[in-house]
Amino acid sequence: MAELNDSLNVLKEQVIACRKCARLVKYREEVARVKRRAFREWEYWGKAVPGFGDPQAQLFILGLAPAAHGGNRTGRVFTGDRSGDFLYAALHKAGFTNQATSLHRDDGLRLKNAYIAAAVRCAPPTNKPEPSEILNCRPYLEKELEVLRPRVVLALGKIAWDAYLEILKQEGKIVSRAKFVFAHGAEERPVSGGPLLVGVYHPSQQNTQTGKVTAAMYAKVLKRITRLLDEKRSN
Repeated sequence: MAELNDSLNVLKEQVIACRKCARLVKYREEVARVKRRAFREWEYWGKAVPGFGDPQAQLFILGLAPAAHGGNRTGRVFTGDRSGDFLYAALHKAGFTNQATSLHRDDGLRLKNAYIAAAVRCAPPTNKPEPSEILNCRPYLEKELEVLRPRVVLALGKIAWDAYLEILKQEGKIVSRAKFVFAHGAEERPVSGGPLLVGVYHPSQQNTQTGKVTAAMYAKVLKRITRLLDEKRSN
C-alpha cells in the first residue's frame, strides 16, 4: 500500500510540474489570471491536474480533460463544474464515493475502489485537445494503469475510449482500435485477462442538459460494474 502511494505521489508531482504543451500551458495560465467573474475571489490552480482516488482502486475512470473553470480552478479532476456535479452524484449513488459533491480539494471527498484521471491533464481551449497533446500526456496514464492494475476501465466519452485503446495498440496488445466501437454501455475486453473496457457518454452539460445522457443511464452502467467487481472478488 505504501509503495502504491509513493508511486502515485511521485507521478502526481510530475504531472503538476508538466509544461510539455505550450498551447495548453498558455491557455491554462491565461484562464487562471483572467478568471471567470463568478470565481474572481478564487486563486486558480492553473497547472496540470493529476489523477485522484483510491490507490487500490479496481475501477479506473478516464475522462477527457480538466474544465477551464473546473479542474483548472480547483486543482482536482471533475471538481467545481457541472460535469463533476453529475459524475460524483452518480458515483456516490453507486457506492464509489463518500459524498455526492466535489467542490474543492479540501472538501473531504474520498473515492472508494475508484480512481479518476483524464486523457489530457491541462484544460484545452474549447475542450478540444490536439492529438499531440494527448500523446504528450500518455505516459502519465500508462504509469497510472501500470501502478493500479484496475479490473475495469470506464471511459467517459470516445476520446477517453480511444486514448486507452491507443495505449494497448502502442504496447502491441491489439492491432487496431477499429474493432472496438464506442457506445454508451459498450463493454469490451481488448486483451484476454486484462481490464474490461466500458464506455459511457461524457457527463458534459451538452449531454446532460439535452438528455443524451441521464442519471438513470449512468446508474445502470455503474450497477453493472459494481456487480462485475463483486463477482470477481467472490471468485
